[in-house]
Amino acid sequence: MKKLLLSMLTASLIIGIATAAMAQQDKEVDTFNFEEMKPFMEKMHPNFSTDELKKMFESCHGENGMMKNMNSNHMHDLHDSHMKDHL
Repeated sequence: MKKLLLSMLTASLIIGIATAAMAQQDKEVDTFNFEEMKPFMEKMHPNFSTDELKKMFESCHGENGMMKNMNSNHMHDLHDSHMKDHL
């Protein structure tokens, strides 16, 4: 019984520490802005005006954007790999 209790306590402690580490990592993600994303967005949406692209960016990545919590380092990697393919 003691081994089971100790195992459960250890597992919950490990999960708690991992959760805290992931939460801290999300806070340390650097951000990107519209000007950095504009060339990529223009290639993806060539018929959109700059104003339309800006509104789209804000709705996705602005203060209340649906992708606000997405890891922006991942977005940088996607952007960089896409831009290398088109240079």
